[in-house]
Amino acid sequence: MRNVLFISLGCDKNLVDSEKMLGLLGDSGYAIVDEESKADAIVVNTCCFVHDAKEESIETIIEMAEWKKKGRLKALVVAGCLGQRYQAEIEDAIPEVDAVIGTTGYTGIVDILDQVLDEALTASDEPGQKTVADLSDELSLKTAADLAGEPVQRSGSLLTYCPPIDLLTESLPDKRVNTTGGYTAYLKIAEGCDKRCSYCIIPYVRGHYRSFPMEDLVREAEKLAAEGTKELILVAQETTVYGVDCYGRKALPELLGRLCRIEGLQWIRILYCYPEEITDDLIAVIRDEPKICHYLDIPIQHSEDRILKLMGRKTSRAELISLIEKLRRQIPDIVLRTTLITGFPGETEEEFTAMVDFVDRMEFDRLGVFTYSPEEGTRAAAMDGQIPEEVKAERRDRIMALQQEISAEKTGARVGTTMEVLVEGYLYEEEIYLGRSYMDAPKVDGEVFIRAEEELVSGDIVPVHITGSGEYDLMGDVIYENEFT
Repeated sequence: MRNVLFISLGCDKNLVDSEKMLGLLGDSGYAIVDEESKADAIVVNTCCFVHDAKEESIETIIEMAEWKKKGRLKALVVAGCLGQRYQAEIEDAIPEVDAVIGTTGYTGIVDILDQVLDEALTASDEPGQKTVADLSDELSLKTAADLAGEPVQRSGSLLTYCPPIDLLTESLPDKRVNTTGGYTAYLKIAEGCDKRCSYCIIPYVRGHYRSFPMEDLVREAEKLAAEGTKELILVAQETTVYGVDCYGRKALPELLGRLCRIEGLQWIRILYCYPEEITDDLIAVIRDEPKICHYLDIPIQHSEDRILKLMGRKTSRAELISLIEKLRRQIPDIVLRTTLITGFPGETEEEFTAMVDFVDRMEFDRLGVFTYSPEEGTRAAAMDGQIPEEVKAERRDRIMALQQEISAEKTGARVGTTMEVLVEGYLYEEEIYLGRSYMDAPKVDGEVFIRAEEELVSGDIVPVHITGSGEYDLMGDVIYENEFT
């Protein structure tokens, strides 16, 4: 049996791809390990969305490459966005990498790993030399490869499998390994993006927007629920236009309705909703379906019209205000999350100050801020008026200081209320449980610290009386049945 270690970097959409590759590998007899010293092969699923993500991916690949010098490791594979975009650079800079799999090539992971490991077994003892097999005979890529023509290529000792980025395989892999604890799972409903924001590289490494078939998504969600998933989180580069390409309409409300009927699912959360695509039908289904969390992630990136236009965004300040007011009017307990970019090329101090005023007025429940990252190949990277890094960071810190105050006030208002909380673990040193409410998406939002007289099980959803708050987190006590009276 061959052992493989998987490292997934970047976004939750990347994580879904990793979980499906793990499922394919496990189904083909590979053993999944969590220690480098035990791995025959290591796969790094990479990100290159912004500069920091790119650096993390490169550093991780280099770190894993060191294990090839220690004996057991025979195959190092780079997958995902960085591999899709920088195949030649990886070959030149990191010769320890044996194969690159692009963003649409993950269905070929088993054949690629088999090929690389077979070559390693027959390689000569002379350093730097490999035996190159006849790929046409030994690779059996029967899904994406058949549709894409000749995606498998050999460049020196590097094997690459990068089908065209606009390719969408006919069906999703049936196997998947849930790496998020079992009770929470991400459901990726589409691939790619058509928005072409001026700062974003994603369309160039992920391709056009392609919705996955609804029947496949429902079947995948049913399987996750049968395996114990309580919280299902819908993700895509943009969830709100799901179905437009294949059904001719925005079909997210219909998909949500079908997912709500799946037994076992208790929470359904929606991320990455572009503000201009949020319809009255979507608002209604969020409001009326009990399983859908009253939580919406709306990445607006800026508030000022001139900068929004330079970014290639489709909304104005007035439209954003109108949407936020509508959402809060129709769903009074809705939690709104957004992200902003500071230091976009040409952003004046006056425009930044206006964005601060906007944040102060809108009082988002959750908010994250990125400093602008000039990504090569994007329109924004060639714009005049590039802003120094220290100014970008100072502006980011000013908004986050304001948001900290807003968040502290909002969490404080929850003291004395009772909330349903999904238990996620136990902190032994503090002797307290950890969980999340409907207000909090994993990894990016706050947490709830729970005191309990009896043992709680991760994945349970329990009523908690909120007794205290911090800037982002809550604390409280489990309410037992006899306490309701």
